Amino acid sequence: MTFQIPAIDPSRLPQLLQAMPKAELHMHIEGSLEPEMIFALARRNGVELAYGSVEELRQAYAFTDLQSFLDIYYAGASVLLQEQDFYDMARAYLDRAVADNVVRAEIFFDPQTHTARGVAMETVINGLHRACVDAGREQGISAALILCFLRHLSEESAMRTLEEALPLRDKFIGVGLDSSEVGHPPEKFARVFARASELSLHLVAHAGEEGPPAYIWSALDVLGVERIDHGVQAVHDGRLMQRLAKDRVALTVCPLSNEKLCVFPALADHNIRQLLDAGLAVTVNSDDPAYFGGYVNTNFTRLFEQVPGLSARHAWLLALNSIDASFAPDADKRRWREQLHECFEQAARAL
Repeated sequence: MTFQIPAIDPSRLPQLLQAMPKAELHMHIEGSLEPEMIFALARRNGVELAYGSVEELRQAYAFTDLQSFLDIYYAGASVLLQEQDFYDMARAYLDRAVADNVVRAEIFFDPQTHTARGVAMETVINGLHRACVDAGREQGISAALILCFLRHLSEESAMRTLEEALPLRDKFIGVGLDSSEVGHPPEKFARVFARASELSLHLVAHAGEEGPPAYIWSALDVLGVERIDHGVQAVHDGRLMQRLAKDRVALTVCPLSNEKLCVFPALADHNIRQLLDAGLAVTVNSDDPAYFGGYVNTNFTRLFEQVPGLSARHAWLLALNSIDASFAPDADKRRWREQLHECFEQAARAL
């Protein structure tokens, strides 16, 4: 579909960023646990926390790298024990997503974080899936689950996790790879991704956040992924940039996360405009919003405030890319594209 982006008054851009329909393709549901909910679930389940108050926990969110974040992330997940906990967590996120005009959410979850604590796979998936179904029925948002393997654990553990989840295969659409990137290249998980491919699951993987461009190559060529989560290190490999642009491999970029984890010194230094202008299918996402200071619309707003040269055209591209890169049915994508174009036309008419 060809769409001529109308002239938009720059003063209306912040409002447009909020209003435009978008898909969120990189959001870890455990990373949406706000401190208030962590304490509420801890009380519900009799879990003792290492922090005395919501304020003390929030003050601990001063990260120097990915690992320093993961240490607190896994501690926060310890309060999730019952199916209702997973439901409540997912509904809280989906409520925020609806408010941000997210029309499609593809939600990552980490079953190994929970099964290692004795929580049943069914408890995790049934709670999350029920929230997706209810939010779809009551609020109109399209939501689906992607099961992620923890890359600091073994491939054998990942394979057991996949096999354990297969009785619930109808409740998730794909698999991903997350957690500590450096030292755990994608090829470590070649067999489990081959198994997932045999099962016709969608394939995604974190690569090129802190790891080198070689990890992106491996995710594409060894794992056969359809999207790259993060991928910002691709700029250091010109041939890789050309391939990503040519093959329209989406990058699910997370600006506030990149700033918070010191991938870039400051948000103003982010390379997202360079990636967009090189023709890559970049999207904006919130990653772990409770820990990194904002959900998807806050990521958009702060990005456009601080990165020089971002325009209405870039906003339209980011939203369109997110819709196109989603694993939603084609009919839904066509409807959302039409809604996106109407949103921009309305903004232009308001001149």
